[in-house]
Amino acid sequence: MEYRYIPKGVCSQELIFNIEDGVVKDLKVIGGCSGNLQGISKLVVGLKVDEVIEKLRGIKCGFKPTSCPDQISRALEEYKNKMAV
Repeated sequence: MEYRYIPKGVCSQELIFNIEDGVVKDLKVIGGCSGNLQGISKLVVGLKVDEVIEKLRGIKCGFKPTSCPDQISRALEEYKNKMAV
């Protein structure tokens, strides 16, 4: 299932997930720090949604209260909440 999220407070502009049976199958990040986000995208493939949330939640970028990895965790939390309905 494709899930799209618009991050807030960071350089990336959109997160596009492909999630099947609670596992991240693909993540594309539009905008942001290309090399870092390509690496993070590859690292989360194959992980359960809850694992990704646990690993990335709360990471900050400089003095910002959030980061692209933190926004990935927030996107997946939103996904879980919407799927629970």
